[in-house]
Amino acid sequence: MPQIPEKIHELTVGQLAARSGAAVSALHFYESKGLISSRRTSGNQRRFSRDALRRVAFVRAAQRVGIPLATIREALSELPEGRTPTRDDWARLSASWRSELDERIKQLNRLRDHLTDCIGCGCLSLDTCVLSNPDDAFGETRAGSRLLVERKSRHPVGRTCTPTPTNCD
Repeated sequence: MPQIPEKIHELTVGQLAARSGAAVSALHFYESKGLISSRRTSGNQRRFSRDALRRVAFVRAAQRVGIPLATIREALSELPEGRTPTRDDWARLSASWRSELDERIKQLNRLRDHLTDCIGCGCLSLDTCVLSNPDDAFGETRAGSRLLVERKSRHPVGRTCTPTPTNCD
């Protein structure tokens, strides 16, 4: 991995790509989405401040755990411009994402546990779909498909439940 001398305070897009492990096209995309910023030289070349390295690492770590770019951009916008995210920033922001990640983990575990029973299509009419339509509860009132990731729904009999066979109240 190429080392950047401490006296260099700005990086070219190629240097940033080499150090961060992100493709140049990804860096351009991140910049277009407001996740990182650069200035232009008199020759119209991008120059990134060194803090862009930490911002790119922050973005990539958050993406790996499934945080949407809009949420990442919102988190980064809370930081003063030019300051890199610190360990405390990451701890604070990742704590706010924890419940969302826990819900995704539950959904993935449910899908994994019932993968042989259903292909995850969310079909409303199959009476054997234990993931999204246990006992064909929606077959009489709805038609078509729905997403497996639906958070809360109402059974035709008026009970509120998460679409799993064992979680109705």
